[in-house]
Amino acid sequence: MADTLTKLAYQALQGGKSLMGVAHKEVSTKLMELVAPAGAPKTRPIPMQMLKDLQASQSALLEVDWQEAEQGLYPTGLLFDGPWLDWATRYPLVWLDMPSTWARRSDRNVRDLPQEVQSENYPDYYLQNFHHQTDGYLSDHSASLYDLQVEILFNGTADPMRRRVIRPLIEGLRAFQGRPASQLRVLDVATGTGRMLRQLRAALPQAQLVGLDLSAAYLRQANRWLSQLPSELPQLVQGNAEELPFASGSMQAVTCVFLFHELPGEARQAVLNECFRVLEPGGTLVLADSVQLADSPQFEAAMDNFRRIFHEPYYRDYISDAIDDRLEQAGFSGIRASSHLMTRVWSATKR
Repeated sequence: MADTLTKLAYQALQGGKSLMGVAHKEVSTKLMELVAPAGAPKTRPIPMQMLKDLQASQSALLEVDWQEAEQGLYPTGLLFDGPWLDWATRYPLVWLDMPSTWARRSDRNVRDLPQEVQSENYPDYYLQNFHHQTDGYLSDHSASLYDLQVEILFNGTADPMRRRVIRPLIEGLRAFQGRPASQLRVLDVATGTGRMLRQLRAALPQAQLVGLDLSAAYLRQANRWLSQLPSELPQLVQGNAEELPFASGSMQAVTCVFLFHELPGEARQAVLNECFRVLEPGGTLVLADSVQLADSPQFEAAMDNFRRIFHEPYYRDYISDAIDDRLEQAGFSGIRASSHLMTRVWSATKR
């Protein structure tokens, strides 16, 4: 009875988040058409069958999320985890930020970054307003709104999609089951504000967790979120994923979530090469990013609209990229992949 009530509460929570995300996007789209009609992005109509496919895929995702919590892969409490009060207070700031976002879309201004940014410290492809968001990834303001913006974008399913990384990660770590859990090191590449690290800490309470990101501002936000955890704070490191500042063979697992669609092709390969280098033989890489045309052709219109609405300069190339081939080129084997709503998850091993 308790499990049934908990599942119903989880479904109600996800339903509320989904409705909020849909309502927000509907209202903001109508306002943008009124305020900036010339700059409003032209999107493709969504076929009714695709809407049905999306709803079915979302239901399947939430069912898997619940089942894996029930199986003990992560605590059931993680399904309800979120800084709800903080997000509620920040929600008005999302609206206040929209006029500048619309202006950048209309003007096609994708290099509107803080003047104090030292561009020599970043690769050129990083120095732009991904999603048209204010300051790109280079300010505390951007970092403070990012998680809420992602929740709205994915209608409240961002964390359930992130958690699809956990099962292949735990299965991969069984290669080191003779070691104490406290000696296992897991690196989260492009950790951003630390939402993936928060999921990993719940599933791996004793492992050594390390989060790397190129943005000092996003790492500051990650430190604020993660410092609220009762367990050990993961180590946070600023650095470029193309040149990981870790010794070869020093990690037993690497995760990377929602990074690759924002990288040019050569950078994707460089990151995979580095992930392979820092893994100990037998270690596992779990990569999660957007679905692609090859595995989810039924969502092609949604993928195309994502590219049209948001500034995602490498997304079109990414959705046609052969990630399996890139993994093999880096040296990985045992490659497996599965899709969950709008996220594709790959796992691979360093033999």
